[in-house]
Amino acid sequence: MSAKKIVIQATTELFGAKDPSAVDRWVAAGYRQHSALAPDGPEGLRGLVSSLGDDVRYDGARVLTDGDLVALHGTYHGFGPEPLVGFDIFRVDAEGKLAEHWDALTPQIRETASGRSQADGPTTVTNPAQTDANRALVTEFAERVLIGADYSILTDYISTETYDQHNPEAADGLAGFGAAAATWAEAGKLLTYKTIHRVIAEGEFVLLQSEGEFGVPVAYYDLFRVADGKIVEHWDAITPIPAELPHANGLF
Repeated sequence: MSAKKIVIQATTELFGAKDPSAVDRWVAAGYRQHSALAPDGPEGLRGLVSSLGDDVRYDGARVLTDGDLVALHGTYHGFGPEPLVGFDIFRVDAEGKLAEHWDALTPQIRETASGRSQADGPTTVTNPAQTDANRALVTEFAERVLIGADYSILTDYISTETYDQHNPEAADGLAGFGAAAATWAEAGKLLTYKTIHRVIAEGEFVLLQSEGEFGVPVAYYDLFRVADGKIVEHWDAITPIPAELPHANGLF
């Protein structure tokens, strides 16, 4: 069974059926947890699944597979008064078990600057042959623009014709991003990227998992869609790094 099918089946049983016994079928004995929601190991995950109420459900939007890593993008309902939009990354081991997990969740915003939701837009990988080229493009963009903060070369990577934005505070286009960035800066929240931890790519989609500051230390999850050698769409989740976690593994 492919890593993608393993993750979809496992998460369906764990978080769809809310079946704690699925831990025995799908989770490695050395399962390493990076989420702020659960302690380390299989028993930490079992405890989380056992605590889920009947109103908890997940609406998946995208699945990306890159070697032994599978990234999910979607919306969780029932974890609080408002739905949470975010990303999950699972590492699947050679035995076909979930071996490691990272995530980032952010509240769903009903009214966004672009009129787009935080999860709508294209969902299907249609150009797998471009995976390596798109990974290289977004990695270079991350290193030179996000970490290097050289915004003079922004249009070398982002399309000036189409840039569909799903960050709730930014309108479409480079002008929309610029206006949002200026507003954030006035509020003392500079977009500062320090470390790119993972780049997960499949076809036209590339997900960056990064660490930096946005007023406070944060985890950045940025999903980009690439077309004709330029970034044309962006989704994200920006989450503060907690002072304490229920394990010693860190968020990354």
